[in-house]
Amino acid sequence: MQDALKLYDRSYESRILLGTARYESPLQLKEAIEASDPALLTVALRKQMQGGSHAGQAFWDIVRSTGRPLLPNTAGCGTVREAVNTACMAREVFQTDLIKLEVIGDEVNLQPDPFGLVEATVDLIRRGFRVLPYCTEDLVLCRRLLDAGCEVLMPWAAPIGTGQGPRNPRALRELRERIPNIPLIVDAGLGLPSHACQVMEWGFDGVLVNTAVSRAIHPVQMAKAFAGAVQMGRLAYLAGPMPVQDLAVPSTPDIGIPFWVEADRFASQETR
Repeated sequence: MQDALKLYDRSYESRILLGTARYESPLQLKEAIEASDPALLTVALRKQMQGGSHAGQAFWDIVRSTGRPLLPNTAGCGTVREAVNTACMAREVFQTDLIKLEVIGDEVNLQPDPFGLVEATVDLIRRGFRVLPYCTEDLVLCRRLLDAGCEVLMPWAAPIGTGQGPRNPRALRELRERIPNIPLIVDAGLGLPSHACQVMEWGFDGVLVNTAVSRAIHPVQMAKAFAGAVQMGRLAYLAGPMPVQDLAVPSTPDIGIPFWVEADRFASQETR
């Protein structure tokens, strides 16, 4: 599989992960999945269990019918105990050891609790989980998560659902440079396909989007746009962007000399 996204020991052709919340209907969700062709679908066990309605059953039927691998998450958990218990239930329900770990420390901006996140990670990895932690771009926190046993990190671009795009580009790019060999999936805060393309150009391995797609005027078209942006951003990164220059550099070596003058010089030399 050429240029595959590798998460732990599994490979995926796509580099976009799609959230499944806040769509107007199960059918709209299904069409968005088909349009974006995601590697994984994230599902929030707690929220879906609280629904318990016919709509909830329709949601599960749609998700299962796509045949896409699932990435359960611990959305809504504010303590280590809540997150660990939710992860254990998700493993039983979905029969997967993958878990997107969220331990929220602030209810206003939904920022991860760095201390609780590391503690929960240690516990879950000890239980055999493959943890994909939702974290900030803080380098020290990311190193602690790697020390705990994580092989993938999911730093935010901005607070969940804001659509602001990369709020701290310098820190994100430094994180990518300082941790070059670990898959980094940008999670939360992306609002436009151009945001996704940008972080992919910086060398990030993938993106996770939900609100930017489900709350768009035309979610299915937006899902397709994000998928294309991720592909083009990855291609641009692999192509090797030119270095940024402080001064202008001429694209034509001999500026000011018309090409026909050079042609005449060459012709005159040939006739001698």
